[in-house]
Amino acid sequence: MVGLTLMADPYNPSAEDALIARYFKPLATDPGALGLVDDAAILSSSGDDIVVTTDAVVEGVHYLATDPPDTIARKALRVNLSDLAAKGAVPAGFVLTLALRSKEDSWLRPFADALGEDAKTFACPLLGGDTVSTPGPQMISITAFGRVPKGRMVGRTGARAGDRILVTGTIGDAALGLDVLTGGAAAAALASDAAARDALVSRYRVPQPRNVLARAVRDHASAAMDVSDGLAGDLTKLCAASGVSATIDVVSVPLSATAASLVARNVVCVETLLAGGDDYEVLCTVPPAQSDALIAAGRAAGVSVAAIGTIVAGRERPRFLDGQGRELTLKRLSYSHF
Repeated sequence: MVGLTLMADPYNPSAEDALIARYFKPLATDPGALGLVDDAAILSSSGDDIVVTTDAVVEGVHYLATDPPDTIARKALRVNLSDLAAKGAVPAGFVLTLALRSKEDSWLRPFADALGEDAKTFACPLLGGDTVSTPGPQMISITAFGRVPKGRMVGRTGARAGDRILVTGTIGDAALGLDVLTGGAAAAALASDAAARDALVSRYRVPQPRNVLARAVRDHASAAMDVSDGLAGDLTKLCAASGVSATIDVVSVPLSATAASLVARNVVCVETLLAGGDDYEVLCTVPPAQSDALIAAGRAAGVSVAAIGTIVAGRERPRFLDGQGRELTLKRLSYSHF
């Protein structure tokens, strides 16, 4: 594991060393981080399996250049925490790679402060990483580690015909938030509703990973993943991994009041919400006898969990049915990073 080296030469500290010491050494409170003075860290397994996930957020692809640095930090960590939640894993720590155009305090200070707050909130300490300069778009890459009891990680391959399909939270708000920020149809339709616009933008900028449900997912789900690229596309990936298909009742897909209103007013189509991406909700399949228990666990944790469909035999692409049982033809299933 690469460490954030505090001082390669203690008698002649580099600009990188000084940056790390100033902004990130205070975050490295876990003993395994070794105070960021080494080029490696120690992560104790405690007899559990270690789950590893990595995601990068790139300026202009995953966030806008005008996004506040504190929201960029939170998104960078939380998209990885979302992956751990969907695997039923408890966060154990993370390593950070920063590719920066500049080292201005006005950007780095709120970034580091927000990252430290989230590391504490989610009990996922900084263990190490690397900093580099770049002439191009900024990039933040995080590799997160989580723990699950041996053999208990929830993968994508366990879905079986008859399982119910459940999803947390609401779908499509983040895509609408991006639309608001870029002056799209949603921005125009909500021009007089600042609270609705702000709520959608917040969903895009600051995901809400469902780590409080990690144990419930581990105990009840047969397969799971987080919704990062769009519900339709991610469900298709899960079904392909499990060798099954699915039927989705589109009217059962949970929408916020704002999203539902925009669809009802024909401002956006339902495909925009199903394929938009950046939701970072948990999508899982659950045997029928256990689905109520997972829904109840969500209710107890303050996270809504909705049943939206059923796993069926076959290898066809999942079918999305409207309120009259007619199949919707989706031209796009997910957001593409390329």
